[in-house]
Amino acid sequence: MEWEQLEYFQTLARMQHVTKAAQALSITQPALSRSIVRLEDSIGVPLFDRQGRSLKLNKYGALFLNRVDTIIREYKEGREELQSLVQPDQGEVSFGFLHTLGTAVVPHVIGAFQEDYPKVQFQLRQNHSNWLLQHVINGKLDLCLLASPTTETQLQWTPLWEEELFLFLPNKHKFASRDSITLDEITEEPFVLMKEGFALRMTTDHIFEQVQIRPRIMFEGEEMNTIAGFVAAGLGLSILPDFQGMDQANLAKVRISWPICKRTIGISWMEGKYLSPVAEAFKQYIINHFHQAGRDNK
Repeated sequence: MEWEQLEYFQTLARMQHVTKAAQALSITQPALSRSIVRLEDSIGVPLFDRQGRSLKLNKYGALFLNRVDTIIREYKEGREELQSLVQPDQGEVSFGFLHTLGTAVVPHVIGAFQEDYPKVQFQLRQNHSNWLLQHVINGKLDLCLLASPTTETQLQWTPLWEEELFLFLPNKHKFASRDSITLDEITEEPFVLMKEGFALRMTTDHIFEQVQIRPRIMFEGEEMNTIAGFVAAGLGLSILPDFQGMDQANLAKVRISWPICKRTIGISWMEGKYLSPVAEAFKQYIINHFHQAGRDNK
């Protein structure tokens, strides 16, 4: 068995299309097919079901793919570990964060970090909390910034700072001119919230549960800017952080005086997973930066 056979198999198993896989690997289709046949002969079982020109990963292939993913990941991490010993101030950090943090927070911390580590490269991903957590778990992200502590026992999470959550209303709403409001004043209002399972939705659900309010949810979305757009169109109210990049031209922002409405942003990583020296340095830089900022604001 050759190393390239594992890489070829992994690519073909993901795509399940010989032509596309061969193009992605920059080899010919016959070469890819011969490599897979040799691999199947070597391990003694077929990995794909073939019907004419179509190809589908079978149950043996699915089991083997899990092992191959682990082998390739361990190899890459081992290579990175050795390379980092030779070049401890270089390398790549795969870093994920919430969309709302991409306009100011993340560019600032990366820019400041690269003043000390100018040769470090970043692979950046923006998405919602569930997506970020899964990519930390499967090793595709070294670190991520997300809201609220995770219940995943294999993940570590350190709180960094708190964000106040505000009530956002259409700017022509009867409460738009208020300086503050309590949630029990708006129990009959329609709401536009994030979909269930999203971190902000879990936070808002907890807030409503605390005061025994069952919101009348009219729409659910996956992006805060989409939620804000629905609110601006007069389709409901929402509870959101005041993040840069949100168009507030047709919105009113009102502080919630009761109950306390806030969320905590923290950094998460996989417990026991090897972090390169630069990834470890970046993690510690973020923790120190925001903890120092918190002390300065007291």
